[in-house]
Amino acid sequence: MLRKFIFSAAAVAAFTCVKAQDSTAPKPTLAVSGYVDAYYRFNLGNPKKETEATNNFTSFTNSQNSFELNMASVKLEHSFGKVGAVADLGFGKRAEEFSYNDENTNFIIKQAYLTYSPAANVKLTAGSWATHVGYELVDPILNRNYSMSYMFSYGPFFHTGVKADVSLGKSAFMLGFANPTDLKSADFSRKFMIAQYSLSAIDDKLKMYVNYQGGKPGEGAKMNQFDLTVSAAVSSKFSMGYNGTVQSVKTKDPEGKFGDSNSWWGSAVYLNLDPTEAFGLTLRSEYFSNKKAVVGAPEAGIFANTLSANFRVGPLTFIPELRIENASTAIYTKGADIASKKSTASALVAAVYKF
Repeated sequence: MLRKFIFSAAAVAAFTCVKAQDSTAPKPTLAVSGYVDAYYRFNLGNPKKETEATNNFTSFTNSQNSFELNMASVKLEHSFGKVGAVADLGFGKRAEEFSYNDENTNFIIKQAYLTYSPAANVKLTAGSWATHVGYELVDPILNRNYSMSYMFSYGPFFHTGVKADVSLGKSAFMLGFANPTDLKSADFSRKFMIAQYSLSAIDDKLKMYVNYQGGKPGEGAKMNQFDLTVSAAVSSKFSMGYNGTVQSVKTKDPEGKFGDSNSWWGSAVYLNLDPTEAFGLTLRSEYFSNKKAVVGAPEAGIFANTLSANFRVGPLTFIPELRIENASTAIYTKGADIASKKSTASALVAAVYKF
C-alpha cells in the first residue's frame, strides 16, 4: 500500500513538473491584419478618352474620373520561438501593379517569407519581401500621401532571396542576395546584392537609412542604385522626412564592352503636421530626373508637389489630396491635345480601412 502511495505521489509530482515546464515554454502566436483602400481621381487637364491619357506617371493611381477599388490585403504573421513565417496577400489593381512581372492576375502574393533568429540581434530571412529602398511603402496605411512618388514608382518594389539583419544597438546593417529586381522567379540569372545600414540618434527622434541594390538585370547590362532615407521628429506634432536616390545603368556596345553609365535620380522632402490625433497634413515636394530615358518614365525633369490631408476616424482614414506637377518638356495631355502641356494638376479622395 505504501509503495502504491509513493508511486502515485511521484507520478503526480512528475506531471506537475511537466505542466510547469510547458507553461513557461514559448507558445506559437498568430497575428492577422490587413486593409481595404479605394479612391476617386480627376485630372484637371481632362484628357479625352480617345487619347488614352490620364496624366499619371506614378504607381497605383492610373485612372481618370473613375471610382477605383485599389486593393484588399490580408497579412498573416506566425511565430514560434526563434522562427516565424509571413504571408501577405493582395487583391486588386494595386496588387497587380506591384507584381507587374506576374502574368494575368490581380490576386498576388505580396510577401511570403520565413525567418530564423539564431541570436537576439540576428535575423535570417528567406523568401520574398517588400524592398528596403526608399521612403514610401506599397501599403497605403503606412504612407501619408495616397499617390506615390516617382522614386517609389521606378525603384524596386520587392526582392526574392535571402538576407541577414544584424542589430548593434542604435545601428544595424543588412546584407542579402536576391533575384533581379521585382522577380519572384529568375532561372539561370545572376543575383543582385542588397544592403542597408541604419542609425538611430537623439532618443530615436532621428533615423537614417543608407540603402543599396546592384547587379545584372539581364545580359549586357549592369545596374547600381544608392538611396538615402532620413526621418526626424521635431516635436509631437511636427516631423520631417527626406528621400534621395540615384540609379545608374551601363549597357554593352556592339563590341561587347560596357560603355558610360546613364542615370536617373530623385529627391523629395516630406513635411508632416498633426495638430490633433484625428487630423494631419503632409506636403511632399519631389524632383525626379529621367532626362536620359533610363527607365520607362517620361524623358524629362519633373517637379511634383502633393498636399494630402488625413482625417482619421478609428481604423478609417479619409485622404483628400491635391497634386501639381511641372515638367521640363511637354508631357501632359490637355483635352484632345496629347503631350501639349508642361504642367498639370490632379485631385483625388481616398479612403483606407485597416484591421
